[in-house]
Amino acid sequence: MGALSETFTVLRHPAFPQYSTRIRKTDFCDTTSQAYSGYVDIEVRHIFFYYFESRNDPSTDDVIMWINGGPGASASIGLMMELGPCSIVNDTHVEFNPYSWNANANVLFVDQPVGVGFSYAEYGETVSSTPEAAKDMAAFIAILFNSFSSLKGRPFHVAGESYGGRYTPVFAAEIYDQNAKLVEIGMEPINLTSVMIGNGVTDPYSMTLSYNDFSCSAVSAPLTPFLPISTCVRMEKAVQRCQRLLKDSCIDQYDQINCQAAHQFCDTELTVPMFSSGLSVYDIRTVCEGEVTETICYYISLSVGKYLSQTSIRESLGVDDAVPQNFSTVGWAVNRAFEASGDEFQSSHDYIAALLDRGVRVLVYVGNYDAIANWVGNERWTLDMDWTGKIEYGSQTLREWIVGGRAAGLTRSAKGLTFATVFESGHMVPHDKPQESLAMVNRWLRNVAL
Repeated sequence: MGALSETFTVLRHPAFPQYSTRIRKTDFCDTTSQAYSGYVDIEVRHIFFYYFESRNDPSTDDVIMWINGGPGASASIGLMMELGPCSIVNDTHVEFNPYSWNANANVLFVDQPVGVGFSYAEYGETVSSTPEAAKDMAAFIAILFNSFSSLKGRPFHVAGESYGGRYTPVFAAEIYDQNAKLVEIGMEPINLTSVMIGNGVTDPYSMTLSYNDFSCSAVSAPLTPFLPISTCVRMEKAVQRCQRLLKDSCIDQYDQINCQAAHQFCDTELTVPMFSSGLSVYDIRTVCEGEVTETICYYISLSVGKYLSQTSIRESLGVDDAVPQNFSTVGWAVNRAFEASGDEFQSSHDYIAALLDRGVRVLVYVGNYDAIANWVGNERWTLDMDWTGKIEYGSQTLREWIVGGRAAGLTRSAKGLTFATVFESGHMVPHDKPQESLAMVNRWLRNVAL
């Protein structure tokens, strides 16, 4: 991408007449590697992205696309609090992150869908479902990779966190299916290599039913049960009813109204008690800092918003004037729209199964102190999922994986699917265990077992 300048270069392709991409150089975040920023323009929708070249060999290293969850969370959370080239220090300063995932990969951070971060739309246009957002992401990747010859054929990994457990499988499937169209019209197909899901909500059914086990069982939880006995007794009584309601209305025959009612009951009985404990559902070792809807339980997240609200930073990134000055790390209007559409009730593990059966590797990693997207629920759906490798994968016992001579977590792997826990970590693994996180990703990129 070296030919780009500090003014926007516009990329188009006749195969995607409704789409164009604006990209420019920027000095944002880190001066040790080249950085770019820009927008994907889909008529009146404008999706913002950051792109950081690898600190190793940008001309040959793999490409990772990172998206945060929510739905409605900005990729700036992952960029500045977890795995990006710089880490937020306070409202006006960042520092070099030696454990950034761009150590050996080119990393793309995307604020999606519109209404998230620096992304916006005109005339009230919105996106309220993952399949709709997937079409935009697939087209963007096709245009980007085919506009730069150095990216063509490069291994590409779709990575995300939290609600990214819903996003990433659907996005990856759309990219995979789009490849047939690209070949037909003479474009280079995307070398989709893997999906990486961090503390994801891929299967709401398994996750919701896991809350009682994680909160109240000394076997499942990494700590002594952290909810009162009376609360745990009530949760235990609600589990079977919750299981039946979700199965009848959300799985066996999807009915959005009844499915929503089932989730409301399950949330009241199984999710609310965890939030009411006062502990952070993202890291049960800690107390939630501030109101979760304002801070996501981390006061430092407020500094991300203030840092990105600075006029000088917006100018260096080329943020459009239509974007409000006060940056928000979470777009709650987007969150409500996805809930209203029923997207939050949909499982994505069937996409994972289909990708695995087509040779796309999948990594599911989970911090063992995260409650809201805990390891119990994630392990369950990986074991229950029907695919060609189910028996071989299920026959594997959990074993330790090692970083620096110490156990970093537990893992099992077979036929392209890897599940891993990360010890002493909450919802944001790269934030809590940066060295282990980078070691995990570097091994994954090299297709080396954890």
